[in-house]
Amino acid sequence: MIEPDADAAVARAHRDEWARVVAGLARRFGDLDLAEDAAAEAFVAAVERWDRDGVPPNPGGWLTTTATRKVLDRVRREAQRHRKYRAAHMLSEDVSPEPTGPVDDDRLRLIFTCCHPALAVEARVALTLRMMGGFSVAEIARAFLVPESTMAQRITRAKTKIRTAQIPYRVPSPGDLQERLAGVLAVIYLVFNEGYLATAGDDPLRPDLVDEAIRLGRLLHELLPDEGEVTGLLALMLLTDARRAARVSRTGELVTLEEQDRGAWDRALIAEGHALVRERIVAIATGGPPPGQYQLLAAINAVHTDARSSRDTDWSQIVALYDRLLRIDASPIVRLNRAVALAEVERVAAVLDGYHALHATRADLLRRLGRSAEAQAAYERAIELAGNSAERMYLARRRDQLGRA
Repeated sequence: MIEPDADAAVARAHRDEWARVVAGLARRFGDLDLAEDAAAEAFVAAVERWDRDGVPPNPGGWLTTTATRKVLDRVRREAQRHRKYRAAHMLSEDVSPEPTGPVDDDRLRLIFTCCHPALAVEARVALTLRMMGGFSVAEIARAFLVPESTMAQRITRAKTKIRTAQIPYRVPSPGDLQERLAGVLAVIYLVFNEGYLATAGDDPLRPDLVDEAIRLGRLLHELLPDEGEVTGLLALMLLTDARRAARVSRTGELVTLEEQDRGAWDRALIAEGHALVRERIVAIATGGPPPGQYQLLAAINAVHTDARSSRDTDWSQIVALYDRLLRIDASPIVRLNRAVALAEVERVAAVLDGYHALHATRADLLRRLGRSAEAQAAYERAIELAGNSAERMYLARRRDQLGRA
């Protein structure tokens, strides 16, 4: 009889432990194919054994041990290969190599290997989803609308290049980390964007890809908590995904930000994203490096999600953030988004131009600055727009006091 929680435990372990198991095997053997195959066999064994014997107290440890035994069995069967002899020796000695890179974590090494700049961008995305997320080749192919055979070849070529080019399985040195980290973050953001708004197909949203990108973002933030752009990307994805439930209408139509039901936004994700943005603001204010692309985009989304309605949005602050972003990324998309925000600022200004209190306040500020001629013009405009005689009399008296002064 199947235990009711066994299937759920296997699914949870696959989500939580796949990358850890694959990364640990890849570190020992330096062979992604071998690591992937052994991990898959271990999960097949878990489906059979956990139903019968119950879920082990430490599922991750059980899977790692089982996968290691699978590797050892294969190594022994192919012992004539010198490379396998070396792998068997490493396994029997069970000696971990010296830590390399700023963080000693197998999963971090694996993601930097999957996102190596020597690989084409589409290969990095596919390999990351396969090795870090445990997605099947068929799932990845469907996500990016290519035949399964094409995706399989893409992943195979990427693994072959890693092996033949002897791409090191390590985290870059501190001096190279920033350059390589940018590529890793770009891959994760590509996965997120494909899930957030698919480039083609009948499904505008791909929650599985969004969830995987956020999972990878959380993992990177856990491993590199002091890297500002890692924190920025995670905050950006959380604040963007918080709007998921309001992005598509019941009829399947895309809903713009201005028209979205903000009551349907996920407040827990927004609170988490805002906390991360505040964390970066404090770090920058206390001498940290200036914000990068993802931190600025996260700050822009924080302004959007802080407003109770589109009308309440602080568009001038968004324009200022886009001005800073333009210094880093002057792409047409950034310029277009800034133009949209600037149009909102000008629209608000045009609306307020007919509000007499705006001109009265401006007149008073100009008076205090000693700019009498400008203040008088502002008073005249306020008097013209005022709705009742009492206000007009008050404003006229203030205007006349300018002349006496």
